[in-house]
Amino acid sequence: MTEILRISGKNLGEFALPEFCPRCAWLKLKTHNRLPYQIFPGIFSSIDSYTKHVVHGWIDKHGDLPTWLSKLGPIIGYIPPPHHSQFQLELPNYGILLTGAPDGMLKLVDGTIAIIDYKTAKYTANQDKLLPMYEVQLNAYALIAERRDFGEVSKLALVYAEPVTDAETAAQPTIHSPDGFAMQFSVSVHPVELNMDRLAPLFIRAREIFDLPAPPPGRPGCEDCARLHSLLNWMPR
Repeated sequence: MTEILRISGKNLGEFALPEFCPRCAWLKLKTHNRLPYQIFPGIFSSIDSYTKHVVHGWIDKHGDLPTWLSKLGPIIGYIPPPHHSQFQLELPNYGILLTGAPDGMLKLVDGTIAIIDYKTAKYTANQDKLLPMYEVQLNAYALIAERRDFGEVSKLALVYAEPVTDAETAAQPTIHSPDGFAMQFSVSVHPVELNMDRLAPLFIRAREIFDLPAPPPGRPGCEDCARLHSLLNWMPR
């Protein structure tokens, strides 16, 4: 029986990156993306979660979007983001279970929904080298949402929250409180093209690599492959 490949929308998006490496992808798939020596600071997840609470709290109180998100509206509400266990899709043709956890699902006045993803990062428009990955991630969320009857998706967007850290802002007395200090964020909204057709070739590629009995050759010049090779040379024979 063919083993089901469980892959998140974000990990699928790595297959669309210009510097994609088949060998690294095989290793990640075979280890279920649990690579050694990897530490992801939890603060970024905390900030993304806080942004979500800020937006939902504003909608609950005012019935519309904050000004810095207004280009996504008008809205009539939001769908509480489902847990990843409730937001997944079986794709029998590929032997894949596609998973995800959208940050925001907004209910628009025309009856469709907009899916957004928060990024605590500096907005650099198309200069962001990870943009292809994020675009695939959001389109994967759109596919899951429509197939699981959350609604028709009409908009996708990345919401970049960039910390404002200049000295002048840090010197303002208003940022201080008796128990600490506040940090401001500058928000930029980057619309993403809705194009779920782009996912099929990535499903095929992911399945092909996952089914290989041994890792394929790496991308020439891949720095991660070079580090792994160096590490293996240090291991006792």
